[in-house]
Amino acid sequence: MTEPVKAQRADGQRNRGRVVEVAEAAFAQEGLTVPISEIARRAEVSTGTVSRHFPTKAALIEAVLLTVLERLEEKARSLLTADDPGEAFFSYFHRLVIEGTTNKALFDTLAAAGPDSDLKNAVTSAGTALTTALGNLLNRAQQAGAARTDITPDDLSAILVGALAMQSHATPAPSPHLAALATDALRPHP
Repeated sequence: MTEPVKAQRADGQRNRGRVVEVAEAAFAQEGLTVPISEIARRAEVSTGTVSRHFPTKAALIEAVLLTVLERLEEKARSLLTADDPGEAFFSYFHRLVIEGTTNKALFDTLAAAGPDSDLKNAVTSAGTALTTALGNLLNRAQQAGAARTDITPDDLSAILVGALAMQSHATPAPSPHLAALATDALRPHP
């Protein structure tokens, strides 16, 4: 007989959430080289607390990636009922370009992971859900006449990757202008 899974105490859940939040900000600003001890210090918990929740740094990176992808997917789904499908799609796509650049270290880690890595396998379903939600936003914008009808979800993914690459070369920081250029390419021709 298997033992029931113990529910995490409320303070444990808060600590875990705080560690993920602090790690996300630290990784976005400073890259993945931020030591676990520094993340623990900023989260105001012990390194033992971090290790209890995330036995390895890879486990923490995975949790941060999942949190980012789930948050982005949730936002995309919430926009599916927006009154203006074009505005919802374009503002969201613009946000993806900017936020993806901010979280570049995380997404670079995912891109570098091998096809059978635990990290890549762990985020596949979250990434698929995000891609589906983005495709649904595109479809609504196309039906409203706000987005080019010759763009497929696969095209959109390629354009997003290209826009993120453009942003990675923008100095000194991500450029809203470059994000706007990528977004404008998805609009119908006059």
